[in-house]
Amino acid sequence: MSRNSEYANLPDEELVHRYRNSFDNVYVGELYQRYTHLVYGVCLKHFKSESQAKDAVMQIFEKLIADLKKHHVVSFKPWLHTVVKNHCMMQFRSDKNSLKKQQEYKQEIGFDVENQLELHLEATDEKEWMLDHMHESINELRDEQKTCVELFYIQNKSYQEIAEITKFSLNEVKSYIQNGKRNLKNIITAKHERSKQK
Repeated sequence: MSRNSEYANLPDEELVHRYRNSFDNVYVGELYQRYTHLVYGVCLKHFKSESQAKDAVMQIFEKLIADLKKHHVVSFKPWLHTVVKNHCMMQFRSDKNSLKKQQEYKQEIGFDVENQLELHLEATDEKEWMLDHMHESINELRDEQKTCVELFYIQNKSYQEIAEITKFSLNEVKSYIQNGKRNLKNIITAKHERSKQK
């Protein structure tokens, strides 16, 4: 049972509402009790290190104390998952001295760009260049492909969930993801070739 048992039966969104009205950390504490194991699991999957995952959990919930005051959260659990993934991605981007983490990160979000570009990206600084340009390159995809690629690889939505969100058919969703992934590789490759010519 949750440590704050008097709040155990309240929905997540009610806890968020009460916190926004009172700024009483007891409500965030209840959310912490409910989701700390899930947040830890996601962080451990990213960092592959128990100590780093534990540190990240504390940092994330400290961040929630401030963020929940500023953001109107309609559905807490999906929002929290996005916060956790964004935190992990920011940690990877700030730790550019660890090539291994960058490679694991690229695998985690679902792109096999590393293997596709291995002949072009020999040096560490070039691999870092690719990581830096991956997210901006997604924005160059056609709208349908960009939407489906982000939902599938970044937000971990299923084909069915994407179809429901976008109103595309399942076949359209699969096609947009497949073509978007291929086009993304082409965009990054072209950018890298241009950068070497400058």
